[in-house]
Amino acid sequence: MTDYISISTLNDFIFCPYSIYLHNVYMETDEGLYHATPQTKGKLAHEPVDLKTSSNRSDDILALPVYSEQLGLMGKIDVYKRKEKKLIERKYQLKQIYQGQLYQLWAQFYCMTEMGYEIDSIAFYEISTNKMIPVAIPSDSDKQELVNFISSFKAFDPLIPIPVNPNKCRHCIYCNLCDKTEEENVY
Repeated sequence: MTDYISISTLNDFIFCPYSIYLHNVYMETDEGLYHATPQTKGKLAHEPVDLKTSSNRSDDILALPVYSEQLGLMGKIDVYKRKEKKLIERKYQLKQIYQGQLYQLWAQFYCMTEMGYEIDSIAFYEISTNKMIPVAIPSDSDKQELVNFISSFKAFDPLIPIPVNPNKCRHCIYCNLCDKTEEENVY
């Protein structure tokens, strides 16, 4: 049986592999203990997709579960516009697009194409500014980069110490609950 990796953990893994562990430890607790304003805003902004109320257009597919046997990934997409053949990942705010966010969008793209969907374009949609940010369809080398990243994810050894990055730690929602750093959360 294949152990599928959740697409949403790809960005978390790049940010800090230990944050995935902390997420699983604290996921059943009150989010108010660790969610900061950005996460709360993001979650609230994402609800219309999850509840499938962000669009009433019949050609829009919202919150579609997707998977890829080839890559060993599973997750959900935010929006697929059938007429435009456009895949969209919604984010509340994007000051910068990080590699992990790109990996998420690429993973969704590969899952959907493997499932038989045609995709001509992909983009991020920034909710706070109502702005669409087009992204290039991943190339063959991009796919290989994603495959290599997934391999490193699968090969991760939690017994090897994780290098602590104070800047990342300060912006981690689990910072004040983490035993790997003495940094204080900026939120």
